[in-house]
Amino acid sequence: MSPWLLTPLLLLFSNVLMTFAWYGHLKAPHWPLWLAILVSWGIALLEYCLAVPANRIGFTAGAFTGQQLKVMQEAITLLVFAVFSVTFLGETLRWNFLAAGACLVAAVVFIFLPAR
Repeated sequence: MSPWLLTPLLLLFSNVLMTFAWYGHLKAPHWPLWLAILVSWGIALLEYCLAVPANRIGFTAGAFTGQQLKVMQEAITLLVFAVFSVTFLGETLRWNFLAAGACLVAAVVFIFLPAR
C-alpha cells in the first residue's frame, strides 16, 4: 500500500485509540484512578504500535517530512476528538472548536505548500 495512504490511515486509527486512552475513562468516574491509568496505558501501548510505524513509513519512504507528519497528526487528532466528544461524551460542537479546526486545516494546507 502506498505510504501516501497507509500513513494517514495508521495515524487515524492510532488517534482513535489515543483518544480513548486519554478521555475514555471520563465515562467511568467510579473506577479508581490506578485502574484508569492502567487501562489508559494499555490502550496507549496499542496506539504506539500504529503511530510509530505510521511516522516511520511516511518519513522513510520520503512521502512526508517530519513537519508534515506532525501537522497532519494534529489535524487528525482534532477531527477524531470532535467525533469522540459528540458521540461518546455527548458534548456539542461549538463555534470556537470549529474555528480551531479551520485553523488546523489551514496549517495543513500551509505545511504542504512547496517551500521556496
